[in-house]
Amino acid sequence: MARIWSDEGKLRVWLEVELAATTAWAELGVVPADAARALLEKAAPPTPERVAELEATLHHDTAAFVDAVAGELGEEGRWFHFGLTSSDVVDTALALQIREAGALIVEEIDRALAAVVVRAEQHRATLQMGRTHGVHAEPTTFGLKLAGWAFELDRDRKRMARALEGMRVGKLSGAVGTYAATDPELERIACERLGLEAAPTSTQILQRDRHAELLNALALTASSLDKFALEIRHLARTEVAEVQEPFGRGQKGSSAMPHKRNPVVAERISGLARVVRAAAVVGLENVALWHERDISHSSAERVVIPDAFLAVDYMLDRFTWLMEGLVVREERMRRNLESSHFLFFSQRVLLALVESGLSRDDAYQLVQRNAMRAWDEELDFRELVRHEEEIASRVDLDTVFDLSSYTRHVDTVFARLHSIAVKEEPIHA
Repeated sequence: MARIWSDEGKLRVWLEVELAATTAWAELGVVPADAARALLEKAAPPTPERVAELEATLHHDTAAFVDAVAGELGEEGRWFHFGLTSSDVVDTALALQIREAGALIVEEIDRALAAVVVRAEQHRATLQMGRTHGVHAEPTTFGLKLAGWAFELDRDRKRMARALEGMRVGKLSGAVGTYAATDPELERIACERLGLEAAPTSTQILQRDRHAELLNALALTASSLDKFALEIRHLARTEVAEVQEPFGRGQKGSSAMPHKRNPVVAERISGLARVVRAAAVVGLENVALWHERDISHSSAERVVIPDAFLAVDYMLDRFTWLMEGLVVREERMRRNLESSHFLFFSQRVLLALVESGLSRDDAYQLVQRNAMRAWDEELDFRELVRHEEEIASRVDLDTVFDLSSYTRHVDTVFARLHSIAVKEEPIHA
């Protein structure tokens, strides 16, 4: 990923676009075939240092690039950058970089998804307290929680694929997009050589709603990872202690407190998600530009697009590592489940009373009275209910107090999960 977004990587794809244009001009009979062949043989990406040296005088990076390359080509150098404007090169090359970087992101999503599915299967039936508002609700399974993460990663993958497809376009339409100095056929031929579609229309630039969609797809992926990391952080709290991050031999959790095992990787993921979401805002701001273009988008994109890709790539790698090595404390999950005095059975008692013929409101008040007593006096809710004649005489409490009722449909979700096994969808790498 760093190679793609390096200065060397940028200059490499700029040259790729320039040579595709020169070859297309030759096919159209504008550039002599010998000159086009010479450019293909001789042209080499300039060093970032050489471009920076020229830019110090020219104050224009694309012009500095063109001069650096053309200056090494002799007589044929006059055909280099023929008819093109800077954005023809920069925007089309950016599409190539995004295509390459996007393929890496999709691969990382696939790795993360596979890791989550493996752990979900391992803990398909591992009972865990489900929480709403941070408060005990009803039992779920840790595997079911992870299955939800897997489905979300699959949606992230699909969003990324759509955004990458929207970016698979180039433009060689010249200044303000009229083809006055180029030719629509030139654009078609050059883009085809590069594996891109020619934009149906462009001004002096590709329209930035495409880039905004891409940055938002990256931000949504980052936000999914943030959500997963936040859950891990909550479950790792001392009072919960249901999971722990991998902790290597010799690792130190704190410079001051030797006992510490902090969820630092999950916290790092959450922090970087904020950076990527901020990049998405920049993408939206870049949609509205003056007339056929200004360059207020350019300086911002040079920061946020590479940074967003680099951050999400890193986040996905660390999340996969986290999932593969996550310590799951099943016994602690069970103890936590029982720690709220089995109050989670309250809905099953309520429904059983309604089925027995009691009005819902009467049933609710009857169950709630016992539930509040169990909570306030730290008593076993099941035992209180068994001694409540109005309840015990109406329902089969052995059936009501059956933990398996909370897992009986888990297999249905896992059957759906198997349908989203990593799919081979072309990402135009």
